[in-house]
Amino acid sequence: MKAILSFIFFTVLLNLSFGQVQEAINSFSKDSKLEHASISFYAYDLTSKKTISDFNGKTSLPTASTAKLYPTAIALEMLGKDFRPETRIYINGRIENGVLKGDLIVRGGGDVTLGSRFFNDAGHEKDFLKQWLDSIKEAGITKIEGNVICDGSDFGYMGIPDGWSWGDQGNYYGAGVSGISVYDNTLFYQFKTSSKAGDTAQLISIFPNYPELSFRNEITASTKGGDNSYIYGSPFSKNRFGVGTLPVNSSRFQVKGSHPDPEHQLSLDLHQFLIENGIQIAGAPQSYLKSSLQTISYKDDQMLFSYFGRTVEEIATITNMKSVNLFAEGLLCLVGYHFSGKGTTEEGLKQIELFLESKKISQHGFYLNDGSGLSRSNGISAWHFCHLLEFMYHSKSYSVFEKTLPVAGKSGTLSSLCSGQTGQGRIFAKSGTMHRIKSYSGYVKTKSGKMVAFAFIVNNYSCSSSELTKKMEVVLNAMAGL
Repeated sequence: MKAILSFIFFTVLLNLSFGQVQEAINSFSKDSKLEHASISFYAYDLTSKKTISDFNGKTSLPTASTAKLYPTAIALEMLGKDFRPETRIYINGRIENGVLKGDLIVRGGGDVTLGSRFFNDAGHEKDFLKQWLDSIKEAGITKIEGNVICDGSDFGYMGIPDGWSWGDQGNYYGAGVSGISVYDNTLFYQFKTSSKAGDTAQLISIFPNYPELSFRNEITASTKGGDNSYIYGSPFSKNRFGVGTLPVNSSRFQVKGSHPDPEHQLSLDLHQFLIENGIQIAGAPQSYLKSSLQTISYKDDQMLFSYFGRTVEEIATITNMKSVNLFAEGLLCLVGYHFSGKGTTEEGLKQIELFLESKKISQHGFYLNDGSGLSRSNGISAWHFCHLLEFMYHSKSYSVFEKTLPVAGKSGTLSSLCSGQTGQGRIFAKSGTMHRIKSYSGYVKTKSGKMVAFAFIVNNYSCSSSELTKKMEVVLNAMAGL
């Protein structure tokens, strides 16, 4: 009898606790600033396998960067945490007395970490070229009679995924993934502004130097603080233009934009670097896309050496902690390339679909068009996220996956979320923010020791992003307090 009473008492308390979360989300939904908003919320107790709270949990919405949970989780599962993308360097001729009678060819393998500032300090982005130079010299090459060719064609030339807006494409967060990525596929612009508002900002330098770039500068000085400038331009177009404002009296203000053609950039830099370090080259720097080259079969070519990038674990950690779109897209394409030989977004999405199907993770009403969440064509529900999170919680990759997630009030993009509140240190999640979109998805380690999977998506709210975050924190804290 005591056992039965204890069970009943525990069940009542549990339901009361769960009810507090439902009450919090119900109250949230009735806020006047959310009158026209779309909301999807779902929380699931991973231990008892019971739904804690459900508010339009199966409503599919654009989610912004929480979509990164799919490529990071599935890349860890399908490729493994220690997998490294491989860049292969070939020669298509013989070496005689130090002379390569043919071309040096770089075959891209989807390494998004090549020269990345997330793994190299400023000024050391080109250190990988030193390693390549050493390997070329070890092969006995002192002169190249042919060309230096960079080939990223295994990953196609789509440029960007479906659903990315024109306003995003020229900015750093809109850098498209490619078979050959370098320097985060980013152009780093340095500006100087005068003391007078309205004066045109002076462009000091651009790294890396891309001779074909045509930049129209309409960025001006302003008394308004912070970076309020935008770079416009599409993939593979040499034309870029900047608008907006930068603070007055800035001696050196950095603005980041997407690179139009990383494949071509690497061919230029490698060609120049080899010449500067004593390798004579009779030919020219060439990229597969910009040249008249036919398909390179590599069947009769000799692979000189391989260069391996950072591990999937390292890439996934930066992806989720710092919300790097390029890295998320890179993981998606890397999965496609490894399992089909095609590194396109389309193939990566196909492999994710096959994986979810094989693991019986529901895809009804699930629409994923990219790996980063920048596409507004995406439609994912809170319920979908919780199914993925439940699978990962029981997978061999869970401990690594959890460590890639920011912690509320402590790290990454959640460093200020629930700071000093119940949720601090208890919420491990990915955040997502775009214009009129705010989302969170991940795990909660509650005060009573429960482990909860959750997702919280809000579209088209009528307040500032920071105000919405405060409103969402009430619900997040209610979960953490269970």
